[in-house]
Amino acid sequence: MTAHTPASTRRGRLQFLLLAAIFLGPVGLSFWMYFGGHLIPAHRVNHGVLFEPTRAVPTGALPLLAGGVTDERWLRGHWSLVYRVDAHCDDACRVDLAEIRLVRLAMDHERDRVRRVVLVRTAGADAAQFGPPDPSLAVVRLEGPTGAAVAAAFDGPGAGEAGARDVYVVDPLGNLVMRFPSGSDRKGLIKDLDKLLRLSHIG
Repeated sequence: MTAHTPASTRRGRLQFLLLAAIFLGPVGLSFWMYFGGHLIPAHRVNHGVLFEPTRAVPTGALPLLAGGVTDERWLRGHWSLVYRVDAHCDDACRVDLAEIRLVRLAMDHERDRVRRVVLVRTAGADAAQFGPPDPSLAVVRLEGPTGAAVAAAFDGPGAGEAGARDVYVVDPLGNLVMRFPSGSDRKGLIKDLDKLLRLSHIG
C-alpha cells in the first residue's frame, strides 16, 4: 500500500486544481464577462440604444394569441427580438415584423438562438393579423398582473415613447439590453445582434 505523504497530497491537490482550471476556466471566463458587464461593450455595439444598466423582464406564464400559454420562463434561454403592439397589427406593423424576420434569418446558422416575440396589449387582436403560424414567432397577450409587470419593464426609463414601433433585444437571462428606435436601419440591428451572438456563449 502506498503511503500518502504531505508532499504527495499537495501534488495531488495541485494536479486537481490544474485540471479544474483547464476544463472550467473557459466557462468561468464567459460568466465573468457576462455578469461583469463586458458582454456588450458600447464601442462594439453602437447602432442601437443600450440599456445601462440592463433591466430584467419578470417571469410568469402568459396567454398566447394563437391559443395556449407560455411557460414561466418564456423569455429565458435564448435571444429575443421583441416588438410591441398596442392596437391591431396594421400594414406598418406587418412590415416591421417582416423586417424582424429577415434580421433573424440573417443570423444564418445562429438563427436558432434567436426568437421573435410580439407583445400585444389590446384584447381585440386577431392571431391572423400576424401571418401564418411560425415556431420562431410568439405573439403574447399581456394580461393580468404578470402582463402588467412585463409591460412595466418595457415602459421604464430608456424604453422609448409609448406606442413607438421599436425593436427590443432581450438576452438569454431575460434582461433588456438594447432598443432600436422605429425607423432604425435594419443593417445596424443585424450587425449588433451578430456581435452579441458571437460575444456570448449563453443562449
